[in-house]
Amino acid sequence: MTPASRSNPACSLTRFLIEEQRGGHIGPDLRLLIEVVARACKRISIEVGKGALGGVLGDAGTPGSASINVQGEAQKKLDVIANDVLLEANAWGGHLAGLASEEMDHSMPIPDVYPRGNYLLLFDPLDGSSNIDVNISVGTIFSVLRCPEGVTVPEDEHYLQPGTEQVAAGYCTYGPNTTLVLTIGRGTHAFTLDREIGSFMLTTRGMRIPEETAEFAVNMSNQRHWEPPMQAYVGDLLAGTTGPRGKDFNMRWVASMVADVHRILTRGGIFSYPLDAKCAAKGGKLRLMYEANPMAFLVEQAGGAASTGRGRMLEVQPTGLHQRVPVFLGSRAEVAHAERYHREHDTGRSAAAATG
Repeated sequence: MTPASRSNPACSLTRFLIEEQRGGHIGPDLRLLIEVVARACKRISIEVGKGALGGVLGDAGTPGSASINVQGEAQKKLDVIANDVLLEANAWGGHLAGLASEEMDHSMPIPDVYPRGNYLLLFDPLDGSSNIDVNISVGTIFSVLRCPEGVTVPEDEHYLQPGTEQVAAGYCTYGPNTTLVLTIGRGTHAFTLDREIGSFMLTTRGMRIPEETAEFAVNMSNQRHWEPPMQAYVGDLLAGTTGPRGKDFNMRWVASMVADVHRILTRGGIFSYPLDAKCAAKGGKLRLMYEANPMAFLVEQAGGAASTGRGRMLEVQPTGLHQRVPVFLGSRAEVAHAERYHREHDTGRSAAAATG
């Protein structure tokens, strides 16, 4: 080992978490919880990587009759596999009081045969699963809350805490490489899986989202269903240098929130899934507890912003375990522009005029 390598050694996820614990920033149970989730993500990464060779593609259920989850969506085989991996990995360690998954109707307390801890884990086991069969990046999203004091067997209502109460959040993206992005409220950090040694290694400490951007991510096929302020906002983006924004914007859309948000954390941009006529009755498309809140925590910790279009995402008081919300997140200045269009519309003023 050279002197340089001794003075600046590679930092594994385990070492990173131990150093945070020694600094008094996390306790041993939270450290263990994150390590267990990371190990589960490595197992999921292996299954995703097998693809057709592992027989994991396609819908779950019997031929001709797909399995439908609580969201009313057809489950993929890998949805079920990823969910089972996370449930099994976290059931017995003693660091959790309960778990909740986007794939399950209700939360699940840790079985009585195992010790219970003081944390609640929520997760989307495989975000973007509609992309599995076409070999586009998918991922796992997770959020950690404290179990309310005095609660030994948590129920759904005990998870209904605003995003400001999260103690950790992260996602793992399964693409050309497997990357874990994590926050414990002290910045947002990226760890890349070194498959030769089987460890997540710190590759970006303190990710920062540029405040300004010229890139946006949105599903344009839904444009006809959007509210007027979203129509106006995207219309002005598309107008480019001749429009009120005075510059050209590029559009990107992967249809996997993990992949789109990872791009934004890496180089900036804004991700939008606004309220539209198709999802208005449900309150939005994306799930507050499993997708919006953990991503909002990560983005804010990287210097960005996250909003419903009409207020800070992390301040939304949940009313249900599977509540849905509109989502705008990414570069701070651009999220503020999107909010302005909604605010000016709601008050009867012109956002374009206010922006110009």
